Amino acid sequence: MNAAASTPTIPAWKRGINRAEICDRNFSEFVRAWRGTPAPRPRDGGPVLPGSALDARGFRELLESQLISRHLDLMARVLRVQNKVFYTIGSSGHEGNAMVARLARHTDPAFLHYRSGGFMAERFRKLPGMDPVMDSALSFAASAEDPASGGRHKVWGSKPLWVLPQTSTIASHLPKALGTAVAIEQARRIGHALPVPADSIAICSFGDASSNHATAQTAFNAAAWTAYQGLPAPVLFVCEDNGIGISVKTPDGWIGRNFRHRPDLDYFHADGLDLAAGYGQVQAAVEHCRRTRRPTFLHLRTTRIMGHAGTDFEIEWRSIEELCAVEATDPLLHSAAIALESGLMGADELLELYETTRKRCFAAAEEADRRPRLASLADVVAPLAPYTPAAVAAEAARPAPEQARIAAYGGEDRLPEKQVPRHLAIQINQALHELMAKYPETLLFGEDVAQKGGVYTVTKGLQKAFKGARVFNTLLDETMILGLAQGYANMGMLPLPEIQYLAYFHNACDQIRGEAASLQFFSNDQYRNPMLVRIAGLGYQRGFGGHFHNDNSITALRDIPGIVVGCPSRGDDAATMLRTLAALAKVDGRVAVFLEPIALYMTKDLHEAGDGQWLFPYPEQGQAMVLGEGRIYPSGAGAGQDDDLVVFTYGNGVPMSLRAARRIEQAHGWKVRVVDLRWLVPLNEAFIVEQASTARRILVVDEGRRSAGVGEGVITAIAEGGYRSRPFRRVVGADTYTPLAGAAFLVIPGDDDIVAAAAELAG
Repeated sequence: MNAAASTPTIPAWKRGINRAEICDRNFSEFVRAWRGTPAPRPRDGGPVLPGSALDARGFRELLESQLISRHLDLMARVLRVQNKVFYTIGSSGHEGNAMVARLARHTDPAFLHYRSGGFMAERFRKLPGMDPVMDSALSFAASAEDPASGGRHKVWGSKPLWVLPQTSTIASHLPKALGTAVAIEQARRIGHALPVPADSIAICSFGDASSNHATAQTAFNAAAWTAYQGLPAPVLFVCEDNGIGISVKTPDGWIGRNFRHRPDLDYFHADGLDLAAGYGQVQAAVEHCRRTRRPTFLHLRTTRIMGHAGTDFEIEWRSIEELCAVEATDPLLHSAAIALESGLMGADELLELYETTRKRCFAAAEEADRRPRLASLADVVAPLAPYTPAAVAAEAARPAPEQARIAAYGGEDRLPEKQVPRHLAIQINQALHELMAKYPETLLFGEDVAQKGGVYTVTKGLQKAFKGARVFNTLLDETMILGLAQGYANMGMLPLPEIQYLAYFHNACDQIRGEAASLQFFSNDQYRNPMLVRIAGLGYQRGFGGHFHNDNSITALRDIPGIVVGCPSRGDDAATMLRTLAALAKVDGRVAVFLEPIALYMTKDLHEAGDGQWLFPYPEQGQAMVLGEGRIYPSGAGAGQDDDLVVFTYGNGVPMSLRAARRIEQAHGWKVRVVDLRWLVPLNEAFIVEQASTARRILVVDEGRRSAGVGEGVITAIAEGGYRSRPFRRVVGADTYTPLAGAAFLVIPGDDDIVAAAAELAG
């Protein structure tokens, strides 16, 4: 077989600009020109070629999957210019990944990059009655009937086939693939029933260029870190090495050099261009991963033909000689040679299959173009943030099993509702004990959360109460912490990851923004990532500060579609808010963030030292906070009467505003109402407008930064609600990083700033 041999002279027709048309013609020209002597036709159960691990029937089906993938690519190039399809990043040259799909199971969760047409076509065989061509065509056409995303994006995905849709596939999916592999094994340790077989593996594909990405490297490092400790992590990393990333070439031999001898990441190489040669190599990698439960790296040789996408005119930046040499390595030419040399198919039969597949793909695309597309904003956002208030409220109010609670707290006399009023840190700790007792599938993890109990002792005692399988430390890597959370969520658990400081979240933001929060949207709510992420943050710490420990940048959270962010200022609110956030994750599969004001953790007093006015009783079982519900000080204020000043705030701003309110009332004789928003994403605009409607003056106290902070959202809600004529001021942090020591209090608002703003309003 010499399918990959380049010709000395390049025919004129191969010098054209349309490389897709040339690659299409290459196949037919190659088959017609073949002059070899075929071997006796192999039996279905026998090897397709002597010495190959691939049998004849398997080869025939893999070839069909390769052809489906190719003709979907060709169809997309033709129909994109007619606005009938909307995606042209193709799989051409990567069709050998169909071998991975054939050798894996459809219950092995798969996280695929965008060149996975062959994989998907082959995986569709795993379940009867599924049509890879029509389903893919609906996705290409952005049809509302697309079974993967409902027309929201061209994704490779399928709920019955356990392919979780990916859109941001430049390495950002590797951490959650590893997390899923870890979760498969973790389920056994906590007695959790998996939605897939216990010996499943996680499959994750990516390109050679993506392997260099920091997010990929963190996943490889975490996989090796896990294996080094003898912990099972059955993930199959499939690096599809085509030697180029858009237009940047990967140095020859780089992937092999970089991964072949990496400790605790077991390396296999397979030829993805040649089904007969590569099949046994892929088989060895898959079987090794499933048997050993170790992270496995499959280096799959591929090529890339027809450019990065339809808009990539390679002829503008690659020589014609180089293009023709690459096109000569086309895996479909290798497969055609195998079919002909083995005697399995004659030239006419092979060309007929090729053209029949073309017609099938174009017919499906034309049909998909006639199907409805998303036509309203409501349709687009429907799966983004599902919320069933009654069910969430019922779940939040459902008490934890009494005996489980008693055991968690260490005795009936130690139940939190029987204790004296406590501060925020202790009540968060008590609420976490309660959630762990209520949900046996809950896992709490992060940096320093186990034996130490967190750097502020908020998780103290949890590992002792629930053991190391449910409460454990991770490596120092926020990206991987959130990747683990997604993996646990994929396997039906309820993760409670901790990000030690808000500033550390920025390192790993895309694991929420691009991955966890987008999954419901891009899977049409077929897949969910229920999780409750605890983040300690905000400013006002004394004696321990600086930017990383006093970060007040909430914008990174507010900008993520679909998530919920709650921020309590007192202990009882923290407990009822946690109950609701956990219920929201359980019932509606939401990604929830619990933002904990560090400076209020140990706060006991409000006005004077020793007054104990910031200590509160633990809320009884059955009490939960309604999503979006604020708290008003004094209780009952604003009911049918105007107040001289209404202060909107949250977090540290609440006790500050209450102290300032006393001074303002004394100075101006005003009646002051303080509104604790409590919920920062989404802002309850109706509640804000309602409170503004009974205010003579408005003050917004926002401890975040001036630009893109919560305060901007509050002012916008008031203005759009029709109350823009109310006199208002905003007391807000400066657009700067937080300095160390006392200088920190120069850049964030304080009591005096609130009083001064009120004086301006009085003037």
